Amino acid sequence: MRIGIDVGGTNTDAVLLDGRQVLAAVKTSTTADVTSGIVAAIAGLQEQRPFDPADVRAVMIGTTHFINALVEARRLAPTAALRLSLPAGASLPPMVDWPGRLIEAVSGRGYLVHGGHEFDGRHIAELDEAEVRKAAADMGQAGVRSVAITSVFSPVNAEFEARAAEIVAAELPDAAISLSSEIGRIGLLERENATIINAALRELAAHIVDGLASSVGGAGITAPLYLSQNDGTLMDVDFARRYPVATFASGPTNSMRGAAVLSGLDTCAVVDVGGTTSDVGVLRHGFPREATTDVTVAGIRTNFRMPDVLSIGIGGGSRVREEPWAPTPSATS
Repeated sequence: MRIGIDVGGTNTDAVLLDGRQVLAAVKTSTTADVTSGIVAAIAGLQEQRPFDPADVRAVMIGTTHFINALVEARRLAPTAALRLSLPAGASLPPMVDWPGRLIEAVSGRGYLVHGGHEFDGRHIAELDEAEVRKAAADMGQAGVRSVAITSVFSPVNAEFEARAAEIVAAELPDAAISLSSEIGRIGLLERENATIINAALRELAAHIVDGLASSVGGAGITAPLYLSQNDGTLMDVDFARRYPVATFASGPTNSMRGAAVLSGLDTCAVVDVGGTTSDVGVLRHGFPREATTDVTVAGIRTNFRMPDVLSIGIGGGSRVREEPWAPTPSATS
């Protein structure tokens, strides 16, 4: 048996499956801390269809924890952005296009040092390790707890990011470090933004994943725990701790993958009508079509892997009021 749980903005839904057969299904209200809602959902499954926790082979969770934390600008760690780009890449500093409230929420600090590559892998400049150590020392004095390291064209060659991470880890052994080459695609500012977001969420990710594991374990379930990610696949808890941004679109992708299974169609459009928004996406070969352009998250441009989903601000809980139409002056002139 397996348990699937989807945490939405309004409701938390859970099902108990035996193979492809649904044995029990419950819907509870999503709680402020989300975790207690999951506990209630598992208890509801047990009440509806008693089962031996030892028979559960896996628990899969789609959660809004991390995207909500970013949108609400809450529970984000003090974060620094270290960019390896000098002498090029200095005209636009890190977080230049961020909303002010989010810069404040992450206590955002930016550092530029020599390094980076050309598009063909040649060095723009050699990595200046002394500059990296100096930046790391300043981060420590400022109370930074998470660091995002970005190098020019690091998806082509990540050697400078890896070395800078070693230096920062030696200077700040307790800091969480995120590398842009592991998160985003070509495009410096968008990739850097995605990496900073991931870094700011790392502390919360460890706390939330531990909480989810505790919730499931409290129900006597010892099976592996997985979180759904943006591309419609699953990740284990260790991956989720390192890359919380990979969960951002798990809500719509859960619905799209479910639609593929229930309908038997692997290429189609799916409309997910939630309590707050309606999300429209396209399935190709059973998986969500990936966005090929930059994706804006909480007002920040990013380029990490996200499904191509159109969200419309009207859902099952929306109220629609009809008002008489009046032409604007420009329409009558």
